[in-house]
Amino acid sequence: MTSFSLTARISLLFAAAAALVLLVVGLFVARAVERHFVEIDHHELAGKLDLVRNLLTQGSQETLPRRLHDALVGHHGLVLALAGPAGTLLYASADIDDPEALIAEPPGLALWKVNARDMRGLRATIPAAGGDYAVAIAQGIEHHQQFMAEFRHLLALAIGLAALLTAALGWAATRAGLRPLREVTALAAGLSASRLGERLPETRVPAEIEALVAAFNAMLARLEDSFRRLSEFSSDIAHELRTPVSNLMTETQVALTRARGAEEYREVLGSNLEEYERLARMIGDMLFLAQADNRLLVPKREEIELADEVARLLEFFEALAADRQVRLVASGAARVVGDRAMLRRALANLLSNAIRHTPAGGEIAVRLSLAEHLASIAMENPGAGIPPEALPRLFDRFYTGDPARRGSGEGAGLGLAIARSIAQMHGGDISARSKNGMTCFTLTLALE
Repeated sequence: MTSFSLTARISLLFAAAAALVLLVVGLFVARAVERHFVEIDHHELAGKLDLVRNLLTQGSQETLPRRLHDALVGHHGLVLALAGPAGTLLYASADIDDPEALIAEPPGLALWKVNARDMRGLRATIPAAGGDYAVAIAQGIEHHQQFMAEFRHLLALAIGLAALLTAALGWAATRAGLRPLREVTALAAGLSASRLGERLPETRVPAEIEALVAAFNAMLARLEDSFRRLSEFSSDIAHELRTPVSNLMTETQVALTRARGAEEYREVLGSNLEEYERLARMIGDMLFLAQADNRLLVPKREEIELADEVARLLEFFEALAADRQVRLVASGAARVVGDRAMLRRALANLLSNAIRHTPAGGEIAVRLSLAEHLASIAMENPGAGIPPEALPRLFDRFYTGDPARRGSGEGAGLGLAIARSIAQMHGGDISARSKNGMTCFTLTLALE
């Protein structure tokens, strides 16, 4: 079942609201007009009652019918019945079929039916010297009823036209107001890999739509950045995997060109095993990063003395550092709660990267410190330095635009990316700075 569009719904709501408001206003006006008619009739009937009262005090009772008749000449639609103190009918208008019934009406102002005509009548008692006189005066209300019928007809017509006009205006206003939504829809419908750079204008949009437009543009920016990184990541994966696969194919093809001895085949298999191990490490690193991105890795929770971990790490890398004539020093202390194996892996990636890029005779300093709710591990080493434009992308996967990334971590450009993922899983982050021939990587971790 097809539902109404938002524009149609708002237009119908506008029309219904306008019709309801006009109906309420019309009913209020109709009641006010009817009350006004009642007040007018009451005023006129009270005036005629005063006239009868004055006539009763003037002249004799024999001449009273003639004087009443003369007084009522020209008052079309007005009828009068008068009874004396003894209940004797003294006067009745010619067009009253049953004047006694009219005089018998209850005192006060009310609607009467006189000769099949709708009339508003006033029944009163006039005290006089000889006794009380009963007076019944009525006035036709056909002109009032005709006016109210026309008024209700015009009100219904006005409500209908107003509803249609309001619906049309509501449709136009809603369509204009929802233009940013249509632009969002059109842009979303036309999105493709080549159009991720498009943005919706954030100026001169309704306040209700402004947040949506800003959120949509932010989403496009994230998609564009993610797509760019994914494209670069895919390209880097293809490049990194091509080298070991190509080496394996080449060595295998060379080995198959002629018959060889067992020792020669053993050497080929040993060389191939090195490439397989390189592929296995690369695949393992990519799997680790994929699991970290999807929050599938949950770090263990145990207290770790970072000074002890750094000391063991320096002892492990002591032979490699000595071979490259690099000194390793550590200072400071800090305690955190986290996954010991993950943190050891992150620190090992940073330290191996620093050893590879420290010239002979240089010194790598590892400093531990505490700042607010974070533990800080700063690893500083001399070297060629990293260009400022490379620093923002230094921790991207497979990024090797800077010499410092070549051979980092486990040799595929994933070591620093893994270190950053581990730091973020522990409530921290990692940063790098390079200035005046000194490069410093700082890894922060939450204390708990």
